[in-house]
Amino acid sequence: MVEATIVFLIIGVALVLFVSELIPNDITALMVIVSLAALYPVFGIDVGIEPTDAISGFSNPATITIIAMYMLSAGIQNSGIVDRLGIILARATKGDERLTLLATVGSTGPIAGFINNTPVVAVFIPMITDIANRNHLSPSKLLIPLSFAAILGGTLTLIGTGTNLIASNFADVLIEDRGPIGFFEFTKLGVIILIVGITYLMTIGRWLTPARLPVAEDLTELFAIEDHLYQLGVTEGSPLVDIPIAEVEEPAGLSIVQLERGTDAFQGRMSDRLIQPGDRLVVLGTFPSVESFAKQNDLLRLYGREVSDATFRDPARGDTLAKLVVPEDSEYIGKSLEEARLGRRYETMVLAIKRRSGDLIHQDLGTIELAAGDTLLVRSNAAALSYLTDRGDLFRVDSPPYDLLTADPNEVSPIERNGLYAIATMGLVILLAALNILPIVIAALLGVILMVILGSLSPAEAYDAVSWNIIFLIAGVIPLGIALQETGGAALVADLVYQSAEVLPLIGVLFVLIILTGLLANIITPVATVVLMIPVAVDVAARLGSDEFSFLLAVMFASATSFMTPVGYQTNLMIYGPGGYRFTDFLRVGGPLQLLSAVIITLGIAHFWGL
Repeated sequence: MVEATIVFLIIGVALVLFVSELIPNDITALMVIVSLAALYPVFGIDVGIEPTDAISGFSNPATITIIAMYMLSAGIQNSGIVDRLGIILARATKGDERLTLLATVGSTGPIAGFINNTPVVAVFIPMITDIANRNHLSPSKLLIPLSFAAILGGTLTLIGTGTNLIASNFADVLIEDRGPIGFFEFTKLGVIILIVGITYLMTIGRWLTPARLPVAEDLTELFAIEDHLYQLGVTEGSPLVDIPIAEVEEPAGLSIVQLERGTDAFQGRMSDRLIQPGDRLVVLGTFPSVESFAKQNDLLRLYGREVSDATFRDPARGDTLAKLVVPEDSEYIGKSLEEARLGRRYETMVLAIKRRSGDLIHQDLGTIELAAGDTLLVRSNAAALSYLTDRGDLFRVDSPPYDLLTADPNEVSPIERNGLYAIATMGLVILLAALNILPIVIAALLGVILMVILGSLSPAEAYDAVSWNIIFLIAGVIPLGIALQETGGAALVADLVYQSAEVLPLIGVLFVLIILTGLLANIITPVATVVLMIPVAVDVAARLGSDEFSFLLAVMFASATSFMTPVGYQTNLMIYGPGGYRFTDFLRVGGPLQLLSAVIITLGIAHFWGL
């Protein structure tokens, strides 16, 4: 009992850290590994975990498969097929709101069943935003359905989401004579969940989804920087004349955004242009700092000149405003903008930051530490934006770098020989796994090897495609599930669920388990939930004399369908800022879908696999 209490204490601390994000989740997972491994040699507390068991998550087939699937998804992304689909959707929607929504959810869901849904959503956000603006719709009406459809699509196949792969490994380990889950073994229920989910999003969900962003948003208005931007005219007698713009000393609370000369515009600190009389300086700052700077340098305040997105665009040079989001696995998380050096390295100036809380930050931006889900308003150029987004540390969410309606798919996203090889390789992986010719982990690794050999994916691209923080999170919580089982902790939790059988029929117990799992997944991530709850579910089934695999599937489906919070699933976090949503919007739209999914999962499992 003492050992189980210690494990519950570790779980409790880990859950607090997961929810609060006081430290990154992958570091929390590493702390779990070290804590479990140190308990016996340091304190003599045996929780059934040897040092080799504590790090077993790194060698777990599910972990290796997830790494390989990240890489395979990158190869498919490189093929250009997803970008091509976006262009096709833009032309097919023809301005109709329902058709646009149907195209969004009807394409994202099936794709997410075979490709990691994170890069799919990352590619679709700017496309869907642009389609919405062209069709005079609020992007907010489409982005929650985009994320939810990607989540629903994860229930289609074994590789649809990482929790499916983890559940497959548990099925092999915990259920006697069972083996791993087949590639399409649960697809029949996944298809029903997807169809019901799409129907909900097209009807009730469409009505509940708020239009937080205005149609055809102006980024300067969205980030409310028009009240912080000023235009100053350079006079003949200004001491700034003939000084390079990059060498002008900026006072506290003020940044020079750009220099304008006639119809040309040059990015402030990144330009080597000499300031000349008649030039206009666009500055970002507080009113007192601007007034002081103007007076000190004999500059004129220019009135009657509106500031909009067009102020910062120079098509000839490719300069533009853009909206970038910081993903969960970005190397910039925890770094200040000064440390990120976006300006020096990538000619990208950050004008404002919108936090997940909705707070807008305009001042002292260089000292602000970036966090997952932050949305940045930047002035940059096409080449720099392309490089930044290709690295995966930031992704663009305002519009694609080409015109969706006039773009030639063969030029924007040509599917060349290497792309065809990538698509064929992914098909081979699916075939080998579906026919049980090779275990999914071996088939996926073979696919990665083939993509690299055939030139569809470079080794650098393969490693960069992996969300290593997610991998460390998975590797860290897997031994926690082992300890929970070895110490009897899973049995204690199972007792509580088992007691519900005194007042509920067997199908009612299953429904309670699904609801509990879904609530946990919305709070502590699906990965941690599936690891902690599957041993509980299998134990409950054994005590009730029920089908253990059915209860395992219940946890798998419930953990993979978390809609009620922006932090419950990575794609929800990705669209949180770009959609201008509030935290309660996910509860409002996702709550009914969560309940509906729980009902469908319960009835589907009872029908297809029995209890």
